[in-house]
Amino acid sequence: MEAVDFVTIRREHPATEAASRLISELDAYLSPLYPQESQHGYNIEKLVERQVEFFVLYCDGEPAACGGVQFFAGPQEKGGAYGELKRMYVRDRFRGRGFGKRLLEHLERLAMDRDVTTMRLETGTRQPEAVGLYEKAGYYRIPPFGDYWDDPVSLCYEKRLGDQHHG
Repeated sequence: MEAVDFVTIRREHPATEAASRLISELDAYLSPLYPQESQHGYNIEKLVERQVEFFVLYCDGEPAACGGVQFFAGPQEKGGAYGELKRMYVRDRFRGRGFGKRLLEHLERLAMDRDVTTMRLETGTRQPEAVGLYEKAGYYRIPPFGDYWDDPVSLCYEKRLGDQHHG
């Protein structure tokens, strides 16, 4: 019989030990991949200041992944309100178990619970696993939004949460 992971997703302050360790690991992972000006990730202070709702996914009690969503109000002619995914990360030894997908679905449900039906994100060209996760989940490429610019190593994506995509 195959072992089943006990998985929980908990909202956490980004400065907790588990959350801050995951954020540090993510920064260490991304740092050699991208030039400094192309690293857009929020540090802990900015996550708090910008009121990012942050979550840690635990597998059998061990922090395995993290991610958050920042909500933006917006005029209807500019697409209205949206949620932006922030600091999505799955630890190496927990990859391939569907935890990124579970966390992504959790954050999308949170947005829908707030009547936000558009999700956006920025990721990098040197993270094929992340790109694959988002595209398989129904995200599609869009031009840079918000504070992002046309950067050759940056990709922006969007998903309308009412659109059901089965991939």
